[in-house]
Amino acid sequence: MATKIPVTVITGFLGSGKTSLIRHLLQNNQGRRIAVLVNEFGELGIDGELLKSCEICPEDSNNGSNIFELTNGCLCCTVQEEFYPTMQELIKRRDSIDCILIETSGLALPKPLVKAFRWHEIRAAATVDAVITVVDCAAVAAGTFASDPEAIAAQRQADDSLEHETPLQELFADQLTCADLVVLNKTDLVDIDTKLQVEELIKQQLPRVVKIVESDRGTLDADILLGFQAAVEDNLDSRPSHHDTEEDHEHDEEITSTHLVLDRSFDPEKLQEQLQKLAQQQEIYRIKGFVAVPNKPMRLVMQGVGTRFDKFYDRPWQVEEAKQTSLVFIGRDLNPLEIKSQLVALTF
Repeated sequence: MATKIPVTVITGFLGSGKTSLIRHLLQNNQGRRIAVLVNEFGELGIDGELLKSCEICPEDSNNGSNIFELTNGCLCCTVQEEFYPTMQELIKRRDSIDCILIETSGLALPKPLVKAFRWHEIRAAATVDAVITVVDCAAVAAGTFASDPEAIAAQRQADDSLEHETPLQELFADQLTCADLVVLNKTDLVDIDTKLQVEELIKQQLPRVVKIVESDRGTLDADILLGFQAAVEDNLDSRPSHHDTEEDHEHDEEITSTHLVLDRSFDPEKLQEQLQKLAQQQEIYRIKGFVAVPNKPMRLVMQGVGTRFDKFYDRPWQVEEAKQTSLVFIGRDLNPLEIKSQLVALTF
């Protein structure tokens, strides 16, 4: 019997650094032939394009790119419609693939996806080597995606019937409880005491002992991320979820995405300043995309979590592609018309 293809699921909240982690792994693959399945929230595939721009991204000479993009909804909701046929295609390529990485949407629950590996058609050919959860240390420290344990304790003492979890907090907890490894990212944005507090908060969410490692922009060795041999699909009982008793779970329907494609360039600093204002005016969790910069032959990648942004040039514009600015916004009750009007009005 042929060896099963090991699959590593990379999960984590919006903007935690999943794509950076995978990008570094692809560029430092130590000879491994890696296929990547990217699931994005929204119709514009920014993360998949970022991974395809890696100079060392693997490509199957017979079948083309080893980067697969699913942009029709969170994998945890579209396992049968989206994930299953893609996995079938990857299984056909098993002789040319050493391992598979799955980057989930920041709004996806990992456990429903792992359950799909119990299906006979997949189980015979692939196994979940590990679930890796990437955590934005600075965001958690700010209380954006995790609740204050002391405040929760006080609320419970006051009234045991109170609802203590918001959907986003439940999502954060479910991503942690399914983890075989937690990658604590963006620790450079907090002091040592704050980092230790975040680590303690994470440990409180974990149902068992799980290693927590720090990462500087995803620069972790492949040997740390791969080779767990955890067979996660056989050990789901030790990974409790808020949605274990539900046949189907529901996402917060008020969390949506909108994208904007403009045939113009922007001054990066002015654009960032305007995007930060938008993030304060509307409940925007994540902004990411590519920016055309005047008199620059390189494409600028701009990413924001709340009002915190980073940017870098990833590659030259291709001769055949339009130098457009493409941005994706993810948040609650977004106003796409207002977002567009403010950016269109922005001067160079």
